[in-house]
Amino acid sequence: MCRADIMAVTNRRLCGRPFLEQIERVCALRPAAVILREKDLTPEEYGRLGAQVLEVCRAWGVDCIYHSFVEEARKAGVRRIHLPLARLEALVKGGTTGGTSPLADFDGIGASIHSAKEAVRAEALGAAYVTAGHIYATDCKQGLPPRGLDFLEEVCRAVDIPVWAIGGIGLD
Repeated sequence: MCRADIMAVTNRRLCGRPFLEQIERVCALRPAAVILREKDLTPEEYGRLGAQVLEVCRAWGVDCIYHSFVEEARKAGVRRIHLPLARLEALVKGGTTGGTSPLADFDGIGASIHSAKEAVRAEALGAAYVTAGHIYATDCKQGLPPRGLDFLEEVCRAVDIPVWAIGGIGLD
């Protein structure tokens, strides 16, 4: 069974079992993609972990999206990248190289947003989708109140690209 309605986002610090074992379990559920969101790593560490995760994802036919590490994605041949909105803006506004966008070699660009206004900006900058959150309480954002479903509805109405809800969402 393919879970095309779910995109998994990693946080190895919240993982109760060995990380690659958990990636295998997640990929077995066949999500639309796995976003490797391990932002605390150095580029070298991310590249090593990314290669391992990419191998598991490819074995299961699950798309692997690198988060923030643009050069590591290029080195690994990963064709989709997910960026914080500020990073997307900086790269796009940084200009073109020989008339080509600095992200032209990616087939899909996603952006993290926290408001409908940010979603509109991400779409204008070329994002193919956004992640909007956090919707429910989550250990990733302890102490911050969730934005809820009204927020999610507002974001969805503001843009014409897919919106993926993030934060505290379970499979129940």
